[in-house]
Amino acid sequence: MEKTEKKVSAGGSIVDGVIWKQLLKFFFPILLGTFFQQLYNTVDAVIVGNFVGKEALGAVGGSTGTLINLLIGFFTGLASGGSVIIAQFYGGGREKETGRAVHTLVFLGVIASVFFTVIGVSMARISLEAIAVPDDIMGYALPYLRIYFAGITFPILYNIGSAILRAVGDSKRPLYFLIACCLTNVLLDLLFVVGLGMGVAGAAVATVLSQVVSVILTFGALMRSKECFRFSFKELRMDMNLLKSMLRIGLPVGLQSTMYSISNILVQSSINGFGTDVIAAWTAVGKVDSIFWMAINAFGIAVTTFAGQNFGAGKYDRVHKCVRVSMGMAMGMTIVLSGLLLLTERFTLGLFCRDAEVLAYGEKMMFYMVTFYFTYVPIEVLSGAIKGAGDSLRPMIITLLGICVLRVAWVLLMVPIWHNLFTLSISYPISWLTTAIIFIIYYFKSDWMQRCIRAKS
Repeated sequence: MEKTEKKVSAGGSIVDGVIWKQLLKFFFPILLGTFFQQLYNTVDAVIVGNFVGKEALGAVGGSTGTLINLLIGFFTGLASGGSVIIAQFYGGGREKETGRAVHTLVFLGVIASVFFTVIGVSMARISLEAIAVPDDIMGYALPYLRIYFAGITFPILYNIGSAILRAVGDSKRPLYFLIACCLTNVLLDLLFVVGLGMGVAGAAVATVLSQVVSVILTFGALMRSKECFRFSFKELRMDMNLLKSMLRIGLPVGLQSTMYSISNILVQSSINGFGTDVIAAWTAVGKVDSIFWMAINAFGIAVTTFAGQNFGAGKYDRVHKCVRVSMGMAMGMTIVLSGLLLLTERFTLGLFCRDAEVLAYGEKMMFYMVTFYFTYVPIEVLSGAIKGAGDSLRPMIITLLGICVLRVAWVLLMVPIWHNLFTLSISYPISWLTTAIIFIIYYFKSDWMQRCIRAKS
């Protein structure tokens, strides 16, 4: 492919400077952005849990959330191939290829949006019935899911736009756009759910409209840019060679996310068998649990982008240094955050529902899972670096076997024998620890970096 002589600035100084400082500058805007992304979903749960009831809480968070993540997670993983390609081109100073990659990725998102809208709306009831959603929750879950999928175009396009900005080192503007989106969602939730009494349908409409705001802001920034990643409708077309490269990296990540979602759907199906109180508790735990996941995922995005740009610039040793620094930072953050969540669990769970039975179940689940968060850190950091260098197939296989297959086997084989929350909840830490060990062995004992260098050349 054509290579330009001009060297673009890699989003500031990601390919230069002190690693820990550059990681923190890139990490915190992503963390705050992810926080606000989680917040506008959490606001729905808080408002419907307090103003509609625990059945509505169980609908908005648990059952619908796992199905939404199945499609959104698949495409976000698929699109990560595009962000890796963009980061490598941008870090390597290849302006024309960067522009073509941006428009190819957006074109892919438009096609996926149409497909997911049709699938999501038409399969909503069948999907909820398949995971054994109780009748007292079904009436809330179905309209929420259908409305969300009718507007699924907007979260898909926002994820693409923010991924493009982050790939070129801009993690601040996605944060600002999400803050605006979150504030919009809070105001619309209060209007539709509390003021107009629209229930979960109002929460779904509020979420979709707030995501429209984030898309307008994100693509407005891309269209106003003067750099090589500027978006223009006139340039919107598919470059088949770039698409193949994106799918080579992104498809394994998308499949990995799908397997995550499928394993979580099986867990949710098992949770549904314990009754409404446990479903509501699991939903509340999931919202509190998202605090850790948004933090560790922000590290993963930072590591992937950092590794991608430095790999594209030929600074391979800097990729390894990034891993060492990130591992220490992420582990320290995880230990502190785990302690805070355990100390404040009753308060945080009480934000969603004050039912005594729901709180009791929630506290048990929190203890079983939060205590073992640290075992997940190597998975996110090591897989992020390896994917940033362009190897996404093997991390997908490791994750598939270590987390998804093992967790599914545990839920199908162990939970029916010992049908209690402890047996169900520890499926997560068991799968995390197993996968972390495999990733550590793969990172240090295989020649993954040399394979990526050969593929690049």
